[in-house]
Amino acid sequence: MALRVHFSIVSIAVLALCTSADYFSANFSYAGPNGPEYWGSLSPSYAACSHGKSQSPVELMKTDIVINKQLKNLNRNYLPTNATLVDNIFNIGVHFEGKVGDININGKNYSLKQLHWHSPSEHMANGRIHDAELHLVHLTEDNYNIAVVAVLYKLGDPDPLISQFEDKLVDLEKEIRAGNKDAQIAIGTFDVEEINRSSHRYYRYVGSLTTPPCKEGVTWNILGKVTNYYICSPLVGKYEYTHKEG
Repeated sequence: MALRVHFSIVSIAVLALCTSADYFSANFSYAGPNGPEYWGSLSPSYAACSHGKSQSPVELMKTDIVINKQLKNLNRNYLPTNATLVDNIFNIGVHFEGKVGDININGKNYSLKQLHWHSPSEHMANGRIHDAELHLVHLTEDNYNIAVVAVLYKLGDPDPLISQFEDKLVDLEKEIRAGNKDAQIAIGTFDVEEINRSSHRYYRYVGSLTTPPCKEGVTWNILGKVTNYYICSPLVGKYEYTHKEG
């Protein structure tokens, strides 16, 4: 089945991807007997990982892009709020304790709940894997519908988002090494001004979570501009990603 990724020069809609430790019910990994090719057999609730029809991540190909001038700007207006640094098993994430802000997609509001990084990137663009990928995970009020805003990175200047809690990564690493699987470190007020922008160039497609249970129906919005930031800690993307087939 060919993937049709919608792209608009005037109002670009891009793909968003999401992963959340809240969905885990069985152990999985990125290699070996519990690797991506076996995820669908690890639990009945993971069946979509093997048999789903709209699985993420995908490769963005110029030949698959469809221009859609009806897509609106992807406006983001987030507010500073208290946040917690957490170990998501497969990466490090920032979870928000209060109201941060919403994005509106097709008339439906999605609230920002957490963000995390993958290094290297999960999505490919014309055969290229980028140095890292930031996921801003949003949920509807009923916590059922998911929308992800994804930002691709190339190495450059220090990331101002990560710089806000770089010292906390040391504390989190100590907790992880001590065997605390539920390690959480308070960040305090987290300023998301750096991602408070309106994006008119982005790709949108409907895919899935990129980890089990590989739930489909996730609205991906991938920004068209690659961010020139440096991921300053190997803890941010703890495990290299193996693209799963399907």
